[in-house]
Amino acid sequence: MTTTWRHLPAPAREIAQAATEAVDAAQDRDVEAYEPAVERLAAADRAGLVLGGVVRLLLEEGHPDGLDGDDVRQVLERCVRSNAAWRPDVDPHVLLVLLAGALGVHDPGDDDAPPAPAAIARHAPLLVADLLAATGRPLSGYLSAAFAEVARTELHD
Repeated sequence: MTTTWRHLPAPAREIAQAATEAVDAAQDRDVEAYEPAVERLAAADRAGLVLGGVVRLLLEEGHPDGLDGDDVRQVLERCVRSNAAWRPDVDPHVLLVLLAGALGVHDPGDDDAPPAPAAIARHAPLLVADLLAATGRPLSGYLSAAFAEVARTELHD
């Protein structure tokens, strides 16, 4: 990991480290490294909030004029196709929930079969890695921006 997260409180540092390890493993298609990293991510409180922010930032950057249904479908299809060979358990429904949640259009109460937190943790790094491939930039900047956004939101609530 090239970025240090010493300035973050311990819970946020754990999210940053686990997310970095999981996304790195997803980018490398490293099954052995992926499993323990997503287990750490699943155990980290509020990791979904941070990764949702990362996904939203990546989507906004990749689609500066906004997203429509076709854009979301393309992101979903690309992510499933690019990961199916090494992650045969990739679930399009879970990825769609992640996309919709990051865009603020998913109401968990309306979902008849909401994904388990562990499924969210297993799929979020796949989606982030796929979106990062389109930017060619490292995760660290997006993580920093997502943490700053969470801190701003908490300050104003």
